[in-house]
Amino acid sequence: MPEHTTDRTTEQPALPRGALLVLSLACGVAVANIYFPQAISTLTAADLGVPPASAALAVTAAQLGYAAGIFLLVPLGDRLPHRPLIVTLLTLTAAGLLAAGTAPSLPVLVGASAAVGVTTVVPQIIIPMTAGLVPAERRGAVTGTLLSGLIGGILLARTFSGTLGERLGWRAPYLVAAAVTLALAATLTRTLPTTTPTSRERYPTLLAAPLRLLREEPDLRRSCLYQATVFAGFSAAWTSLTLLVTGPTYDRGAQTVGVIGLVGAASMFCTPFAGRLVDRRGPDTVNLVCMLGFLASAAVLLPGAHGGTIGLITVSAGLLLLDVAVQSGQVANQARIFALRPEARARLNTAYMTCAFLGGSAGSWLGVRTYDHFGWPGVTGLVALTGVLALTRHLLHRS
Repeated sequence: MPEHTTDRTTEQPALPRGALLVLSLACGVAVANIYFPQAISTLTAADLGVPPASAALAVTAAQLGYAAGIFLLVPLGDRLPHRPLIVTLLTLTAAGLLAAGTAPSLPVLVGASAAVGVTTVVPQIIIPMTAGLVPAERRGAVTGTLLSGLIGGILLARTFSGTLGERLGWRAPYLVAAAVTLALAATLTRTLPTTTPTSRERYPTLLAAPLRLLREEPDLRRSCLYQATVFAGFSAAWTSLTLLVTGPTYDRGAQTVGVIGLVGAASMFCTPFAGRLVDRRGPDTVNLVCMLGFLASAAVLLPGAHGGTIGLITVSAGLLLLDVAVQSGQVANQARIFALRPEARARLNTAYMTCAFLGGSAGSWLGVRTYDHFGWPGVTGLVALTGVLALTRHLLHRS
């Protein structure tokens, strides 16, 4: 039976002053746990005595775990009070990071990485929760602010792990991340607002809801396709970057990968602007601009295959453009889906983010294999292909 629930903005408390900044920080810290292993995969490989492509399985496992956690846990954001749910998940994430940081072998590391991915889905609970605490006319801007924190976590994570891993070894980033995540859990026990669940459905019904919503909501399906394709290209480029920079073309350390990530962090300042543009012009316009920017990033990335200082500059510029396009497009996609059914925002986000991270996991896997066979030009071709798929679907919708 469908739920007849009014918009959560009329049921939930207003967002306290200053809470948006804390929630944005929480999104960044939580999501960083999925991405910081990308910069240290070669260090992990050397220490554990495995090929770099095998060590990259820890990155893929974390992303697959994240997709599973979104599907299995994020729907609970409509069913359970947010504060205990979020604090519990962060505590479990800290335990998984500790297990990864002390892993004696690659299989243990891959298993711990998958567990971390499952539980560190807190941003995908916070974002729909916050969308229900603000007026509809501010939803795009607030979503953009939260995504700026999330992007900062994604990109600064590589700088953090690359620099720390180069100096103290690959285990240090995991152990430091465990301590920071546990501290965040303690902070949120005091700062998270008290919310009322919007659904009383049983857990099996909640799990089935995203599939039902995908079947019933064409705009949800469209948003999922957009993000899954471009996020596949995004993940392929970032996962292959470590192999490019630490390989014979550049022969640099993991710290260089981290510095490139720091350059890309400038994209976090673009998502609030994208959110305001969505509020004024609608998500379709923002999606189109972002897809064109995504395709342009593939062309900018291509000269990086030649090496040298110019190559590093073009790689950095291309990744910055790639990040801006992907993350600003996500603002548009989430604004579109959160407007569909206010009482089911967590379940809508479950469907959307599960599709996105399945695309990202496939992109990570394909990116490493493409690099092994075709080098960096092959990876940039893969980025272009995913962009063409998204743009074609968008143009068919507009025609």
